[in-house]
Formats: sequence, structure tokens, C-alpha cells
Amino acid sequence: MGEPQRIVMKFGGTSMAGIERIRHVAGLVSREAAAGNQVLVVVSAMAGETDRLVQLCKEAAALHDPREYDVVVASGEQVTSGLLAMTLQNMGVDARSFMGWQLVRASGVHGNARVEKIEAGLLDEALTGGQVCVIPGFQGVSEDGRVATLGRGGSDTSAVAIAAGVKADRCDIYTDVDGVYTTDPRIVPKARKLKQVTFEEMLELAGAGAKVLQVRSVGLAMRENMPLRVVSAFEDLPGTEIVAELGEDMERTAIAGIAADRNEARITLTRIKDQSGALADATRPLADAGIPIDMIVHAATEGAGQSDLNFTVPRPSLAKALSLLEDARDDIGYAELKSDDRIAKISIVGVGIRSDPALSSRMFDTLADRQINILAANASEIRVSVLIGEEDVDTAVRALHSAFELDQEQE
Repeated sequence: MGEPQRIVMKFGGTSMAGIERIRHVAGLVSREAAAGNQVLVVVSAMAGETDRLVQLCKEAAALHDPREYDVVVASGEQVTSGLLAMTLQNMGVDARSFMGWQLVRASGVHGNARVEKIEAGLLDEALTGGQVCVIPGFQGVSEDGRVATLGRGGSDTSAVAIAAGVKADRCDIYTDVDGVYTTDPRIVPKARKLKQVTFEEMLELAGAGAKVLQVRSVGLAMRENMPLRVVSAFEDLPGTEIVAELGEDMERTAIAGIAADRNEARITLTRIKDQSGALADATRPLADAGIPIDMIVHAATEGAGQSDLNFTVPRPSLAKALSLLEDARDDIGYAELKSDDRIAKISIVGVGIRSDPALSSRMFDTLADRQINILAANASEIRVSVLIGEEDVDTAVRALHSAFELDQEQE
């Protein structure tokens, strides 16, 4: 056994869904404490509970005060933190629950606040005294002294922020999958679990549609250089380490994985003026409304001084985006507004892309061989994404997974 460590263990809603599962979680926590580690546990609300509370808010008042909304939806994590502490005490473990407002200072808008500071002194004192600290995720206290929630998936962000605040050795994210896979195993049964993935790769995978970790939490872990581990809450299996640089897995395939995002919709503005500021005029209404834009293609059309603009938005935001663009028609000066929600984004992600341009070429060739039409493409240093028809998603993912030899066992 190694030296005792300070560990943050984060459990999601599925892990906390009922007393029997909370007892199982308590067993995992107890095991770490018994090994001599200092343990902090961050918990989500029971699966489905936050949705239930959100619905109650909508029924109470369609246009509700976001500060009161936060009071209501934060209660789910308060329940599970108290129940877990109670269960641990019943097992003979010295544990106590805290409230988010005691520990997490947040700023920004209610309902989607940002973590600013962790009050680590209170936790240090409890840990030094041998207590297990149980903390509700997803919440803190705002500058106005009121409960503030961190947005969907905010419990992951809470866990990373608390781990950084108390200078933990690592942060373990317990979930209903046993690690990060090369792609969705439901599409490719031969998908392989990765031993390691870099922060950069995980950020790109999460942003490209992989649902294992929330983007904000990975970005925070990267900034704080906080090692993460994704492990199963239900099976005793090795997980995936998310690290700054690949270590023992240095010879891993240049591509870490393939991500598919079916949550995209394409908008086309035809025959806008091809002049300075036209792109800014077209996208400003969406930016002002907080609607993110991706996969932009600006192409000249026949006829002097005109072009078509294509870009994607999240599918749930399509109706609002179309309404905003319709209202701004005179300012933008387009001929026709069109949309398509039967598209999807496929991405290859891997640190190898940075040094090997042939990888993107292989992606395009593989899709061409399957007669899959590419509607748009964009790239970062370690990601290449294409837009294709939704009906081609499974075929594309399987073909790319095979082309990059991700379904073959590594030596």
C-alpha cells in the first residue's frame, strides 16, 4: 500500500438513486477511509429528482425568480448528502455533511453560476480530525448571499473545484460507465476502454458529443492540473485516467476516439452581402441570446458580392435561433432562411493529429469510400469534425473506428 492520500469521490444521480444504492456508495467510501485516506465525497441528487424539481418550478410560475429556482433545485443534493452521511455513520464511519453555501463561493447568473473560491479551512479541519466530508454538488453561495446552482452537470465542476481547493491528490468521478471508450460501445461493440486520455483530448471529446464528463469540469481540471479518474460506481474495474500528458500509455493509437453528436441543426442564410461585418451581423443576434454557433461555412455564390452562410446550433435552440434571425432579416440582408435538423457531427480526436496531417485525410477518404457526403468540416489542433446526414452516423462511426484501428487490441 502507498502513502495515504487526500481523495475526492464524486457520485452521480444513478449512483445515488435510492437507499440501497446509497448503501453501496457508502461501502466504496468506507473502503477508501479504511485504507487511511482523507476522503471528501461530492454527490448529485437522486436520478430524475432535479428534473422533478424543475418541473415543480415551472408549474408554480412560468416566469419564476431564478434565485428561488436555485433554492428549490439545490434541495436534491442536500437530501442525498445527508442520507449518505447518515448511512456512513450507521456503518461506524465518522462522517458529516456540509451544505454548498458553507464551502463554495460562486458568481455570475443564478442557475448557471461559476465557482470562484472554495472555503477549504472548514474541510481541512474536518479531514485532519479524521472525518469523511460529504458535500452536495451543483451548488454554492452567490455574491448576494443566496444559494446559487452551477448549471446542468455542475456536480462534476463542484468536485474538481473542491479537489483543487483542498489540494487533493486526485478526483475520482464514479459513474454508470467504467471509463472513457474509443467511441460509444452501443454503436461499436468492439470499442476499447482507454487507460489514459489527455485533458485536451477529453475536452474535445466532451465538446464533440461524448457524454462521460461535463466540458466545464474538464476545463477546470486542466487549468488546475488536477488528475481525474473515471471509474464505475457499480463494478470493481480499472477506469480511465485523465492526465496532462500520456505516460504509460504513450504508444496508444494517435487517435483517442470518435465522437458523434446528434444534437446539431444547420442553418443557412442565402445571398447575404459579401462585405466586411456581414458575418458579425448574421451571428450577433444568436450570440446576444447565448446560443453557441459551430461549423461555420461561408461560401461565395454566383452573382457579384453575395455569399451563402451555413452554421450549426444546438438542436434544442433551433426554433429560437430561427425566430431571432427572422426578426433581424432587414439588418442582416439575406434572401432566404433555411434549416435542417437531420444532421450530425462526427469528430476524430487525438494528440496525434497535431503532428500527422495524414490522419484527417484518412478520415475524409474513409467517409468517401462509404459514399457519405460531408456537408461541412472544421478542425482544432487535435480534432477534426465533419457534418453529415443523421442517417449515416452509425456507418460513419464504425468505418472510422475500424480505419483508425481502434477496435484492435493494442500490444
